[in-house]
Order: sequence, then C-alpha cells, then structure tokens
Amino acid sequence: MTADVISSPATDALEAGVRRGLYDAMVLSRTYEEAILREYHADKGPGFDIGKGLVPGEMHLSAGQEPVAAGVCAHLTTDDAVTATHRPHHFAICHGMDLDKMTAEIFGRVDGLGRGRGGHMHLFDPATHFSCSGIIAEGYPPALGAAFAFQRRGTDRIAVAVTGEGAANQGAFHESLNLAALWKLPVVFVVEDNDWAISVARDDSTAIPNNADRAAAYGMPGERVEDNDVEAVYAAAGRAVARARAGDGPSLIEVHTLRLWGHFEGDAQGYRPELAEVPEHDPIPRYEAALREAGVLDDGGVSETKERASARVEAAIEFAKASPVPDPSTVLDYVFA
Repeated sequence: MTADVISSPATDALEAGVRRGLYDAMVLSRTYEEAILREYHADKGPGFDIGKGLVPGEMHLSAGQEPVAAGVCAHLTTDDAVTATHRPHHFAICHGMDLDKMTAEIFGRVDGLGRGRGGHMHLFDPATHFSCSGIIAEGYPPALGAAFAFQRRGTDRIAVAVTGEGAANQGAFHESLNLAALWKLPVVFVVEDNDWAISVARDDSTAIPNNADRAAAYGMPGERVEDNDVEAVYAAAGRAVARARAGDGPSLIEVHTLRLWGHFEGDAQGYRPELAEVPEHDPIPRYEAALREAGVLDDGGVSETKERASARVEAAIEFAKASPVPDPSTVLDYVFA
C-alpha cells in the first residue's frame, strides 16, 4: 500500500482570504529569516568565527520550507501543540509565537522565552504550546504526550509533530507512529523532506522513496505533497487535522520541500550538485506569481505584505538588542539541581 501523492493543488475553490493568509505567513517567515541571517553574520568577521557576534553558535534557517509551516498552521489554534525541529523558526512564526520574545531568546537575552538560556534550537512557549529541540526526532514522543492529555481531557485539541526526512529513520519516529495508532491519538505527523539530512542525500539513507508510505505499516493515512506547494499542503493538512479533531486518530504528511540555504550558516554545501539550480525553485516568488495571475494579489498588495512583515520583524530585532544579557551570577538559576 502506498501513500497518496499530491503533485498539484487540490484547492481550486480556495477562497482569496485563505490564499492571501498563506502568502502573508510565508513572507513574514522569510523576512524574519533574512533579518536573522543579516544579524548573525554582521559581526562574525574577519573570516567566519561561529562563536563570535550578537548571535553566537550554530544557526539553522528555514528559508524555502515556508509552505510546510504556513499550510499546516493555518488549520491550528494556539491551543494546539506543535513540536518542531532544530530548524524551527517558520513553524514558530506561523503558529503565532511572540516575535519579540522569540528574537530575544535567539539573541540570548533575558527577555527571551527561556531568559536567554536556550537559543534558537530550544524555543519553548507555553502561550502557544510550542517546543523544539536540536535532537533528531526528539519532538515526536512529547507530541504524543500532549495528544494523550488532550484525549484524556475530552477536548478537540491536537498535536502536530514535525521532523525531517533523515529523522524518519530514527527509532523515536517509528515508536511514536506505532503508539499513536495503537491509542488512536490526535496527532498529525509532518515530515519535511528537503532532500538532505545535513549532507547525506535521502536516497543514500532511506530504503524507500516516500516516507509517507510508512504510514500504512501503522494503520494510518499517509500523504506526500510534491513541489513544495503551499495550497496542496493546506489541503492535506486540513484532512489530517479534521481526522485528528474528530477522534479518528493520527495521520502522516510528508512534504517535498526545499532548503534554500545551508544546513547551518557557514555550511559551504559542496555536497549539493544541484546548488546552482536551487534559487529558481524558491516557493515564495512562485506563489506570488500564481496569486497575481488569479487576481488575488497586485503590486499594492505585495508591497503592503512585505512592508508590514519588515516592520514587525525589525521591531523584534530592536527589542532583542535592547534586552540585557543575563547576569553571569545567575548562571545556575532555573536549573534542576
């Protein structure tokens, strides 16, 4: 049994307001990543010193993967739980996380979500029930815990667990799918297939071409969305979320998406033979062109969206820079002894 594969939008009747919302979410996410990219590299020279600057350490940016977060999160409320990966910003933004607190955390400042202790791979936000981790496939088991609590309380809240295609070979992935199906938990599993598990090609690490096919082994529906198409993601996520809210159990969605930039900032990406062709597959200009053709967007609408996103992001950057760094004397605060 193979999963359904969606290679073109199944949403011809999608109303203009929804389409505009998807575009706005994607633009906000990209604008944020471009700003973080700028600030991250601003003071790491001469050369590239990963430990220097306002934002020291590794940085994994989600440019190119915006359709996944926008399409999935359009069906969620902040009462639903989302567990994301080490590349989490697009899902955090699309799920409604406070940009000021998120940015302050990335900058390691006391007004951040974790008071500057966690950094960009460890964003924890009770207000939106969002979490992420640098450990591969780590978000899947905690999503089951949230879903189990929602089920026991008799609510229609759901959990969304996001990981990459490389993590689909981890034990936590398979154990989580099995238990979710066994207990009929309200979970939507999302696999972002960007072709590269750091520097290892999918075909060199995974025995089957589509991870969505693995859903059948656990008795749940599986769908694979090709072409990084936000409206196709929206349609697939709508079916999976409705199923979970109705008490019909988990689903698995895999999206063939795109990593526009490196695995981390400073990654030369010499392992990518297709690197020169990557920019032409950028999903945002493509979707913008489709909305223009459909009469949903015009020059004024595009400018308004981009200006609004830029203002919001730059305000968050300024908030983060104005927040103080943690006092070294508090290094042991908030630590379990």
